[in-house]
Amino acid sequence: MAIQKGPSGALGTSIEAGEIATGAITEDKIGSGAVTASKIQNNIALPGTSATINGYTPTVSNMTGRNRIINGDMRINQRGASVTTAGTYVTDRWQWDSNTTSATLTFAQSSTAPTGFTNSLGITVGTADTSIAAGDLVDFRHWIEGNNVADFGLGTASAVTFTVSFWVRSSVTGTYGASFRNSDASRVYVSTFVINAANTWEYKTITVAGDTTGTWYTDNQRGLGMNICLAGGSNYQTTAGVWTAAGNYRTTSAQANFLATNGATFYITGVQLEKGSVATPFDYRQYGTELALCQRYYAKLSGGGFSNFNAFAVGFASNSTTVEGIVIYPVSMRATATVSFSNVRTNTAVGSNTAVTSISNTYAGTNTANVVFISSGSTMTQGQGATIVANNNSSGYLDLSAEL
Repeated sequence: MAIQKGPSGALGTSIEAGEIATGAITEDKIGSGAVTASKIQNNIALPGTSATINGYTPTVSNMTGRNRIINGDMRINQRGASVTTAGTYVTDRWQWDSNTTSATLTFAQSSTAPTGFTNSLGITVGTADTSIAAGDLVDFRHWIEGNNVADFGLGTASAVTFTVSFWVRSSVTGTYGASFRNSDASRVYVSTFVINAANTWEYKTITVAGDTTGTWYTDNQRGLGMNICLAGGSNYQTTAGVWTAAGNYRTTSAQANFLATNGATFYITGVQLEKGSVATPFDYRQYGTELALCQRYYAKLSGGGFSNFNAFAVGFASNSTTVEGIVIYPVSMRATATVSFSNVRTNTAVGSNTAVTSISNTYAGTNTANVVFISSGSTMTQGQGATIVANNNSSGYLDLSAEL
């Protein structure tokens, strides 16, 4: 059979069956209509081929879901505020870690970003620390749930190689540490990257051969942790490029001291961790998808711009000072959630409105929580219907946390 030139001439001269040498275009595909002039014009891959689409070579596994990091582009920032206290989360899924250093820092979501991104995680030094002691450490980290790296085979003979890529910019040049670990830090791998030019966005990649020993969780516990080190004393330094049976290593002796200069800045975005030895373009996900992935670990139910009546929970007055309310989570959370609050009040059917002073969880699961909201001095009547709302202030919120 042959394909004759169409009206547009896009197919060119006729193609005889005997002239199809590569197997990329077969008679059955032609007969079924799978091959069209538009597909040939636009170089769109056909089933079983290795052609490209807009620079990508599709396979069965590399188009979506490559990135095991959640919020690697730092767009999601439910907590909203900048942080100055070690141990707190900044942009969703990213936590600041520190130990015994006199420096002060501010971590915050930033609009400073390279082309193709809108946000980064930004760190600024407030008070410098020019002398890093052996036990001093400042870094930030991201834990990947075991369910999301179960296919890496870590801890087995079939452990795969994985690659991390990211964009980074800092006013302090030099060598920085990047480390990877299991849940109890009994298996640790340290690598390094170099910032060559001050205040310039640079693209970095790190490839790690998967660890074939140790205990690695493949459920809803900590599966694989990644840390970026800004300063680390000798207690945290080791040789790069090997898995070690040790606890707290984060960097090498070549580590730069980012903390040495007042006003120093460090930005990072586009963080991707994927299977294989090659870094691929950043796996962008839709905003709603990324938000839902973040809410598995932390969700903020806020006033949403309403000054009144934005209900967080519905329930009933169990006595004159308490309301038992059902809080429904926006997504199923990783584990039993801890519920906390700020600036909320009870609102009963007969207008008894009193600020909540404390709460207790009588039951909390992965989808809902039955929460007791206590309002000191309230005069509610047992059995009245009630809601929990922002306390005349759109900044009121409930926190739901199931972080790793």
